[in-house]
Amino acid sequence: MNEKEIFALLNSLWGDLRTAEFYWLAGALAAILALSWWLAYHVRRGGHVRGNGKRNALLTFGAGGLKRIAFPLIALILTSALRFTLQYLRASHMALLDAASLLLFSWVLVRSFVYVLRGVFPNGRFLRSSERFTALTVWGCMILQMTGLADPIVEGMERIRFGVGKQQLNLWMLLEGSVTVCVTLLAALWIGSLIERRLMAFKEMNANLREVLARLTKALLSVIALLLSLSLIGIDITALSVFSGALAVGLGLGLQRIASNYVSGFIILLDRSISLGNLIALDDATTGTVTRITTRYTVLRVLNGTEIIIPNEYLVGNMVRNLSFSDKRLRVATTVGVAYDTDVERVTGLMVEIARAHPRVLPDPAPGVLLKEFADSAIVLELGFWVGDPELGTGGVRSDINREILRVFRREGIAIPFPQREVRVLPNA
Repeated sequence: MNEKEIFALLNSLWGDLRTAEFYWLAGALAAILALSWWLAYHVRRGGHVRGNGKRNALLTFGAGGLKRIAFPLIALILTSALRFTLQYLRASHMALLDAASLLLFSWVLVRSFVYVLRGVFPNGRFLRSSERFTALTVWGCMILQMTGLADPIVEGMERIRFGVGKQQLNLWMLLEGSVTVCVTLLAALWIGSLIERRLMAFKEMNANLREVLARLTKALLSVIALLLSLSLIGIDITALSVFSGALAVGLGLGLQRIASNYVSGFIILLDRSISLGNLIALDDATTGTVTRITTRYTVLRVLNGTEIIIPNEYLVGNMVRNLSFSDKRLRVATTVGVAYDTDVERVTGLMVEIARAHPRVLPDPAPGVLLKEFADSAIVLELGFWVGDPELGTGGVRSDINREILRVFRREGIAIPFPQREVRVLPNA
C-alpha cells in the first residue's frame, strides 16, 4: 500500500463518519475485538504440546508464538472475514474495516518479530527492557513506509556519500546493509536455537557431544548468514581475504591465548576427558564438580559453594585428577594410633564395623584396615573405605567416622597414645 492509497483510505474514513453504516461497523468491530480477546484468553490458558514425555522444540516455539499473537491474529481473521462478506454482498463504506485490518496486520508482524528475538536471546535482559522500544521502532518504520514518508528520508540519506578505498558508500547503503546483516544473523541464530533445543532433548546422546554439535551449528549458521547478507547488499566476498589475513595475524599475535582457550574447549568437549558432573581436583586444595563447559572456560563448583572459572587451556596443558572419569567410587582413608599393648585384631574389627555402619560407605569394596607404621609411641592404623558420591565431599564422612572411632575407643577402654617427653634437669658440673 503506497502513500496515495493511505491518504485515500483516510479520506474515505473521514467521509464514512457521516454515514449510519460507519456506526454499525464500529459496533461489529467492537464485538469482534471482545470475542477475539475472549478466545485469545482461552488460547493462552491452554494449548499445551503433548507428547511421549518429550516436547518438540519447534512445536513448543510455535505454540508460544501463537499464544503471543493470538488476540491480534484472531481479530484480523474475523475482521477480514467480515470485510470479505460485506464485499460479496456489495456493501459500501468499509473504510473502517480496511483501517482496522491494516493496523491488526501490523500488530501481528510486530509481536511476531519481538517473539522471534526472544527465541534467539532467551536470557537477554536487554530485550525485555527494550521490548517496547523495539516494537515502537518497527511500528515507526512501517508507518513511514506505508505513508510514503520514507522516500524523501531515503533520498536524503543517499545524498550523504563518502568513500572507503575504491568503493563509494552512502548512509542509506550502510543502514540497509546493517539491517540486512542483523536480520539474516537473527534468522540464523533463531534456527540455531531451535536445533540446540532439539539436540539437548536427546538424553541418549553424550552431553559433551550435544554441546559441541550445538555450538558448531550456531557458528556455521552465523558464518553462512553473514556471507549471504554481504552478498545481498552487493559486497564482494573475495574482498574479505584481506580481512581474514589480518584476523589470522591477530590470532597469531594478540589473540593467541584466547584462540588457544577456544580450541582447548572443543578438545575437551570432543575427547570427553572432562564431562559435566565430573569431580576433578586441580591440586590438593582445589576439588569440585564441573557445572559448565563452554568453548572458552570451564566452571568448577568447589565444596564450599564457590565457583572457579578455569581457562580451558589450563585443563588441556596441565595434569588434572578426574575423580569420576570412569568410576565415581572414591577411596577415603583416615588414620589413628593405638598403644603397643593393644589387641590389634580387636581394634581392626571395631574400625571396620564403624565404617560399615555409615550410610555413605559402600559395602563393595568392603572397608579395610592397614597397619601403616610403627611409630615412636603408637601403632598407626589406616582405615580405608569407599564412597559412591564423592561430589558431596569426603570431609563430612571422614569426620563422622573419626568421631565414632573416638566414642567407641573410649567406651572399650582403648587408649590413643600421644607423645610424652621426660625432661631431666642436671646440676651444674
